[in-house]
Amino acid sequence: MNALLYALVVVIWGTTWIAISLQQQSGISTNVAVFWRFFISALVLFTFVVLCRKLQKLAVKDHLFCMLQACCIFGFNFVCFYYAVQYISSGLEAVIFSMAVIFNTLNAKLFFGQQVSTRFYPAALLGGLGIIALFWHDVVGSTLNNHTLMGIGLCVLGTYGFSLGNMISARHQKQGLDIFTTNAYGMLYGSILMALIAGFKQDEFFPAMEFSAVSALLYLAIFGSVIGFTAYFYLVGRIGAGKAAYSTLLFPLVALVISTIWEGYQWHMNAVIGVILILCGNAIFFIQAPKFRLSQMLKRS
Repeated sequence: MNALLYALVVVIWGTTWIAISLQQQSGISTNVAVFWRFFISALVLFTFVVLCRKLQKLAVKDHLFCMLQACCIFGFNFVCFYYAVQYISSGLEAVIFSMAVIFNTLNAKLFFGQQVSTRFYPAALLGGLGIIALFWHDVVGSTLNNHTLMGIGLCVLGTYGFSLGNMISARHQKQGLDIFTTNAYGMLYGSILMALIAGFKQDEFFPAMEFSAVSALLYLAIFGSVIGFTAYFYLVGRIGAGKAAYSTLLFPLVALVISTIWEGYQWHMNAVIGVILILCGNAIFFIQAPKFRLSQMLKRS
């Protein structure tokens, strides 16, 4: 089950970059794009939980946590990422987002007292080096100026918001709350937040969009949000936030494979090395090494 959830998250979130790119090309404002994405997601989730009679009654305190989660992972963090790409390359953004592994592991220790596995350090190191190698040309090609620093700052802020959203989801599950219900409320509150921001900035809520942009929006809402976040948060509850966040290192690999097929992306040695390092990091994190006891070895000898 864990492997299925992990693969589902990697494949879905590894393909959302295409939809985001199509959405940005349509000219729709960032605030309105995020609003519609999570409004549609909330509508789908509420319809599902009501029809299946799975809608759970939440206490006021739980609603407040859902609102906080909305700010962290269903609102402001996406605004940070969307604006950051105006200042830095998507490759550099992927490198920075890989810090989610570190943030999740440290936050899990800070908020829940979870011990850091000895596997974390070599796996995180290999994964981080792999992402840097994968996007080496983007990293070395970026000049350090005010715009670059702004993009880096926004991306770090968005990544930390993503991590805090993970912690709140872990809190929900520890309290026995249903993921579908908390996600539905979180996405609803996130859409309300983005609607208020868009209204304040006088953004156009109903811009003219081509079929490709509408399709991209529906993909982001249903697959990227409803299915993707639900699977991911289940993963957080089952294997821990640190291990779940390691899936973020695999998103770029899926994106590059698709880019190779559809856009003719050329693989260079740095990209191959990056893939190998990331896969090695995954192996360290998830593959259980066989345990040998001294008594068994003595018997065999």
